[in-house]
Amino acid sequence: MSALSIRLPESLHSNARAYAEQEGVSINQLIATALAEKLAALGAQDYLASRAARASTAKFEQALAQVPDADPAEGSM
Repeated sequence: MSALSIRLPESLHSNARAYAEQEGVSINQLIATALAEKLAALGAQDYLASRAARASTAKFEQALAQVPDADPAEGSM
């Protein structure tokens, strides 16, 4: 584990302290969890952008052409 010293505006620190107390965790744990959630969201965004870059309209249309032209099953809507 490594240590990181950061400067926070007092309002942000107070808000973090209040939520940490509400959640029954330390401020360190709250911040580590918040950072992990943010990094996961950024990673997901990067993954989706890379997948979108590989998209092919032609392949999509080929796949769509294989879907039968049928009315939806009764009760499915």
